[in-house]
Amino acid sequence: MSDLAHFDSKGRAQMIDVSGKSPTRRLAVASGLVRMQAKTLQAILEHRIKKGDVLSVAQLAGIQGAKATAQLIPLCHPLSLTSIKVHIEPDTALPGVRIQARVEAMDRTGVEMEALTAVSIAALTIYDMCKSIDRSLTLSEIRLEFKTGGKSGTYQRGSIPSSPQENPSP
Repeated sequence: MSDLAHFDSKGRAQMIDVSGKSPTRRLAVASGLVRMQAKTLQAILEHRIKKGDVLSVAQLAGIQGAKATAQLIPLCHPLSLTSIKVHIEPDTALPGVRIQARVEAMDRTGVEMEALTAVSIAALTIYDMCKSIDRSLTLSEIRLEFKTGGKSGTYQRGSIPSSPQENPSP
């Protein structure tokens, strides 16, 4: 078991020691979908959901989720995040919404989990706010789209802008 970084020689869970690593600029972009009935999307767009403005609340929830990642996921390092952007775009073709989170930090370890958590929490918030009118809501395709920084370098799933300085949009 000692070959696995999150386990010691006796198989006990441990947080990886990153103290010897130098801080570098870290960036991650994650995305996900919430599919729903067309009438549910229309109710969201017309602000007819009793719990409030679904898209604004979900956006804030995603930001909070990114900030709380180390408290939610065991062995995740608490990071000093420098930027969190959550974009939620209605899509009548789904029907539903597309969620994208972009997270940045100058730190010793990556921000992929923070971006994925932001998308997940935003999606769960949409579900919670709309479940009273649509139990068929489906959260799907939550995934890492892009990451850069650190020893493992850059990963790119699809068509994210070539410059990480740009704001990718779904």
